[in-house]
Amino acid sequence: MKQLAISPLAPASFPLLPNIAGMNAATYSLGMYKSDRDDLIVVSFEDGASVGGALTKSNTRSCDVDWCIGALKSGLAKGLVVNAGNSNAFTGAAGIAKNDATLAKFCELSGAKPENIFLSATGVIGVPVAADLISSKLDAIWPNLSKPNWEKLAKAIATTDTFIKGFGKTIEIDGQKINIAGIAKGSGMIAPNMATMLVYIFTDAKISSALLQKMVSQYVETTFNAITVDSDTSTSDTLLVFATNKAGNEIVENSAASRVFADALNECMLDLALQVVKDGEGAQKFIEVKVAGAISVSSAKIIAMAIANSPLVKTAIAGGDANWGRVAMAVGKCLEPINADKLSIKFCGQWVAKNGGAAIYDEGEINKLMAGTDIEIFVDVGMGKSEFTAYTCDLTHGYISINGDYRS
Repeated sequence: MKQLAISPLAPASFPLLPNIAGMNAATYSLGMYKSDRDDLIVVSFEDGASVGGALTKSNTRSCDVDWCIGALKSGLAKGLVVNAGNSNAFTGAAGIAKNDATLAKFCELSGAKPENIFLSATGVIGVPVAADLISSKLDAIWPNLSKPNWEKLAKAIATTDTFIKGFGKTIEIDGQKINIAGIAKGSGMIAPNMATMLVYIFTDAKISSALLQKMVSQYVETTFNAITVDSDTSTSDTLLVFATNKAGNEIVENSAASRVFADALNECMLDLALQVVKDGEGAQKFIEVKVAGAISVSSAKIIAMAIANSPLVKTAIAGGDANWGRVAMAVGKCLEPINADKLSIKFCGQWVAKNGGAAIYDEGEINKLMAGTDIEIFVDVGMGKSEFTAYTCDLTHGYISINGDYRS
């Protein structure tokens, strides 16, 4: 694959992420990209970690995802192994053999049980790899496990990403500092349930797996399940949150501490999710779609995602065209309850349609706003009080160029 230009929506630099006590990590090159770039991360949790997660609902999900679904039931994490370059999806018995060998070697080195090790993979689909692809390298990697180098970890899991993604935050609860650090990869095949993304968030908070899972399940709906680049759902999408329990007092449900921590976790998840959208393949503009006045949140979400996934809407935005008729089309095709006589649409804070018809607006001013990189679409469907916000990017020729060359 050709080197891709960095997205114009990329942050200025990779952020400084705090250290997380109780974990060690290393990166390694398996040679999956016919170069010496690192394409593997290995993480070990010294005394174990609480864990929560969300994984793709695709019926063609990888055996790594299937493994993680089962491992989450244990409520304990001792390790994480992630490779880029091959998704280990649609690889049948060969894919399971690779996982079995990886788990066996990790357990040999760590003394952990297989069900406490989490596996992820991303890359091409349907290409089997050698069973010992990773297991044969773990002896060499193990002595290098140390304090995480977050930038190296983020680089190692990237595929078509044009920039590496991270988020860090330190909060204070009852006089105790709690650190949160997250990395993500994702650029294309991004649509809910979840999207072609790998997301790993680490914290030293002392929290049970049950409460952590409850938080993840709640916030994933308005973060990673509220973004789309191309409406395609991946085989490998994985979000895992690990808590090493090394910091301060325990966070218990319905406490002031739990609310502070939950807000910080939500901030981390949303920030990483929006970074994924801003690295959408070929993206030039970031688009926020808010639907209000719906009869329910689920109805608002269906409408918002229909707008965010519409190629006609996304190409209009790419061209700087405030074509509100395309938004009205996307609203209507959902067959969700709306009041057409009250349907109103804003672009970048300016009404372009009001109460079922065109609004009077300054075309020149709208065109100036639409030429920017951050576009807001607001739709009121006039039926109720529920709302939902989705996030997407425009659709340019760059998307075709990248995906036409993906396996080259």
